[in-house]
Amino acid sequence: MTALVAGAVAPAPAPASSAAFGLRIFTGLLGVLLAVLVSGFNENVTKVAMPDIRGAMGIGYDESTWLLAVYSATSISAMAFAPWCAATFSLRRFTLCAIGAFLLLGILCPLAPNVDALMLLRTLQGFAGGALPPMLMSVALRFLPPGIRLYGLGSYALTATFGPSFGTPLSAWWVEYAGWQWAFWQIIPLGLLSMACVAWGLPQDPLRLERFKQFDWRGLLLGLPGLIMLVLALELGQRLNWFESPMIRFFIVAGTALMVLFFINEWSHPLPFFKLQLLKIRNLAHALLTLGGVLFVLLAVIKIPSSYLAQVQGYRPLETAPVMLLVALPQLIALPLVVALCNLRWVDCRWVLAIGLGLLALACGIGSQVTSVWNRENFYSLQAIQIIAQPMAVIPLLMLATGGLNPADGPFASAWFNTVKGFSAVAASSVLGVLTLNREHYHSTMLLDRLGNSPLVNSGTDLARRVHQQAVVLTSSDLYLYMAVLALFLIVLIPFGPTRIYAPGTAAGVVK
Repeated sequence: MTALVAGAVAPAPAPASSAAFGLRIFTGLLGVLLAVLVSGFNENVTKVAMPDIRGAMGIGYDESTWLLAVYSATSISAMAFAPWCAATFSLRRFTLCAIGAFLLLGILCPLAPNVDALMLLRTLQGFAGGALPPMLMSVALRFLPPGIRLYGLGSYALTATFGPSFGTPLSAWWVEYAGWQWAFWQIIPLGLLSMACVAWGLPQDPLRLERFKQFDWRGLLLGLPGLIMLVLALELGQRLNWFESPMIRFFIVAGTALMVLFFINEWSHPLPFFKLQLLKIRNLAHALLTLGGVLFVLLAVIKIPSSYLAQVQGYRPLETAPVMLLVALPQLIALPLVVALCNLRWVDCRWVLAIGLGLLALACGIGSQVTSVWNRENFYSLQAIQIIAQPMAVIPLLMLATGGLNPADGPFASAWFNTVKGFSAVAASSVLGVLTLNREHYHSTMLLDRLGNSPLVNSGTDLARRVHQQAVVLTSSDLYLYMAVLALFLIVLIPFGPTRIYAPGTAAGVVK
């Protein structure tokens, strides 16, 4: 499928997509899935382990924020342009090169002699890691028969449900028992296994270098820096006080201008990176819009309990791990079950989406009742609801985004979905950080005002600690309530957005 792009300069050679599905194709898909999960683990693990990495390598706080920001910026940018590269250099060859570069750069990171070298390595590793998620969707759409294609897309959903939840406990384990270097090196075993699976399992397409005759140079020069600047602004904005910083103002204004010019260019280019005309498809447009909201909720239900347990109860990451694992590990069972449900012809995936969002709203509503006496066990009921709610909110979106597409539009849909997914995750993290800071300041001020001239004011440090803890509790409650409202709002959008679609292989076409 990635070799069949509308507007190609020459007829495609006989595609390898005609290869019959069997053990080799399954192994190749498994290899790409492992590579994508490892890429997600790498970002989450290094993010959580950054305090340990800073201490070991003598990195300041400002430099550490840049290390995280440049990785996110280059990773998301790579998602936008990777499908074009895979169609040109072949899916198998490009995936192997991306995994190989990702592993090599990860091995070198702890050996960097200074922070500048580490910054360069992480920047390049972001490009390599970001190129992998679109390959998973491309493999599923291209090689899997219609009857099981949704299961392949379900494996992609693991990157939005299993990966983020598993990152925190994995980081805690490596740092606690193996050393901070393994925050980088933990990618090696599964990375090598994924390379072997891809090399043996995926068919080899011929090179299509003639596509360079219509290469979208203007789009690359506009879109790549535009995306990087916008992501950097979102990642660094809160630390630099947003529009109070000349650099953040420049990133936002220049990045927005470049992206506007980029989309104008893509509209008329014969071989674009993004096919804007696809947004006319109601199901795809709705899926992309809802995806941003769902990712916001999923990110919040990971960060809120982690932050609460650390700041109020003094939990270390390893002690928080069971809360995260309660959601992460059952996803390996829950996702296939939801896929099987959506594969039934009489099941409308829009109802599955609505129920999933409703369950997320329920979990967040329960979480809004948090008090200062809650500990790890109090969050288990919330996490248990999310075990089934998360795949029910993600699988239907994949189904709506990819169902009914022409084969030639597969790479474009992959570019849209993965870039929106990556950018939405960063934007959600930024917005969540702003909300958290504002609500904590508000509640701290209100609590101090209520205390007034109480004798407790003279307790000094103890009072400040108690006020901060109570502010965190109230902020956690607020954030859970906001997430519940957002999930309910996404349900309201469903009747006005997508049309009825059947799982691949169960019926033809889309019906209302």
